[in-house]
Amino acid sequence: MLQLSDVREGLARDEFFLEYQPIVSLVNGRCLGAEALVRWRRGSDVLPPSNFIPFIENTTVSGPLTYWVVERVTADLGVWLRQHPESFVSINVPPEILGRGGISYAAARAGLIALSSQVMLEITERGVPDPLGVKAIIDRGGTAVRVALDDVTLTGRANMAVLIRCPFEAIKLDKSLIDQISPQAPRPAWLDSMRALESSEAHLQVIAEGVDTEYQVATLRAAKVSAAQGYYFSPPLAPSSLFTFHRERNRD
Repeated sequence: MLQLSDVREGLARDEFFLEYQPIVSLVNGRCLGAEALVRWRRGSDVLPPSNFIPFIENTTVSGPLTYWVVERVTADLGVWLRQHPESFVSINVPPEILGRGGISYAAARAGLIALSSQVMLEITERGVPDPLGVKAIIDRGGTAVRVALDDVTLTGRANMAVLIRCPFEAIKLDKSLIDQISPQAPRPAWLDSMRALESSEAHLQVIAEGVDTEYQVATLRAAKVSAAQGYYFSPPLAPSSLFTFHRERNRD
């Protein structure tokens, strides 16, 4: 049974590491950036975030792990981001720590503040920020950081309520939606919901997660989704492999 003390000890023993899943333009195929994904090397196993992130949400461990991620991203990608100012990295942030100052402090200490225009913070749809978090999204601490609503499912009223409440620059379509696209179901009903969303929130960049097939790519492109990530393009990569992927995709 996982305990919060296990996560604290894992941080102390440097058991966590990051991989980066490329985000690719559906317009021209270029690599736009990557999402940072935390992994936990626990004994002989490597645990994906789904095995421990839900467990630590709204606990005293969510902050320290997020601050560690900010510092690790800077160490892994800081030089690369400076060399490629058109690229960005997205970082998942628990809504409960927004507005508490810890992210800004960690970013300032790590040197990521100087690269704020190349940072996107992802807030999961299931965790609506409280008033302090909403204020942090609106103010952005005087930085150019962008904020995305993650795991969007386009069901019910939750999406629109959160979008109206917070000024997001991007939404990330959940893999459960993308999985519905197949030759047997070429136009899932949610595509109509997305068109309505695009018409009312024209400033939003739409990024599809969990894209696995060429058919999904073609359907998303036809629906004017601008970017995607998933195993069709690349699995999550170590930093050096991300740099190679970006170089190969972005050759002039």
